[in-house]
Amino acid sequence: MENLDNKDKLLIQLLQINSREQLKTLSKKIGLSIDSTKKRIEKLKKNGILARFGVFIDPKALGYDLVANVSIKLNNVGEEDLSKFMNYLKKHPNVTTLITTLGKYDITCVIIAKNTESLEILFREIRHKFKDVIKDWESVINLKVYKFEWYDL
Repeated sequence: MENLDNKDKLLIQLLQINSREQLKTLSKKIGLSIDSTKKRIEKLKKNGILARFGVFIDPKALGYDLVANVSIKLNNVGEEDLSKFMNYLKKHPNVTTLITTLGKYDITCVIIAKNTESLEILFREIRHKFKDVIKDWESVINLKVYKFEWYDL
């Protein structure tokens, strides 16, 4: 693991709050020159600590009132069927997150929908299309996000 000093940790915290913050502002807040701050960011990127910069999108603001966490248990399927299933989910516009897991379920994903009717149709569509792949399926509806991808260093 990369050894992070206090300035690296503060820089990461600031970038988590606003990844588009200007170098000038960041450098003042961590007490370094603009060039040193830029070099630290590049080093954090090179070492894989900063994997990407992005934004948090509120699906409800885009008209997707339902956000469901779905846990999926797979049948004992071959690599080809698993690959087809995963590619389908990766490409599906309503699937925003897709993670393989170890435990009771094999996959967890987040599915967004505009209303209960469209969510039900989506669920049935996926479960029917991959009925030989999916052994069990459990879903819960997210009500409110209090913390998302925040790392206290």
